[in-house]
Amino acid sequence: MKIHHMAAYVLDVEISRAFYEKYFNTTASNLYYNPKKELKIYYLYFEDGGIFEIMSKPGVSPINVSTEHIGYTHLSLSVSTRELVDQITDRLRNDGFTIFGEPRINGAGMYESCVSDPDGNRIEIEAAIHM
Repeated sequence: MKIHHMAAYVLDVEISRAFYEKYFNTTASNLYYNPKKELKIYYLYFEDGGIFEIMSKPGVSPINVSTEHIGYTHLSLSVSTRELVDQITDRLRNDGFTIFGEPRINGAGMYESCVSDPDGNRIEIEAAIHM
């Protein structure tokens, strides 16, 4: 068994689509729109086959993502090298996004940082360390 995809509500699917395309090289599906529910959806395809579904519709209330809470807490993305962790983290920092955790070696022995998407959701960027 494997996870097929993850999904998250976002404030603006166009802003989130552009973010994930720019920083994480995703390819977006065509926009799905359900006028009855005013629901907008993009599927974002990662190079390795992972899928992240972003959705928006009126009336979905944001949670305070700046504090820990019950529920899914982050999206973890794997990159090939430590240098890529550093480069993506620095690019996001320079473009004004919050860095929740500077690059470091985590308890599982991975090199990771933790950054913000446009809605403040956490993204871990990880690379295996070859010792």
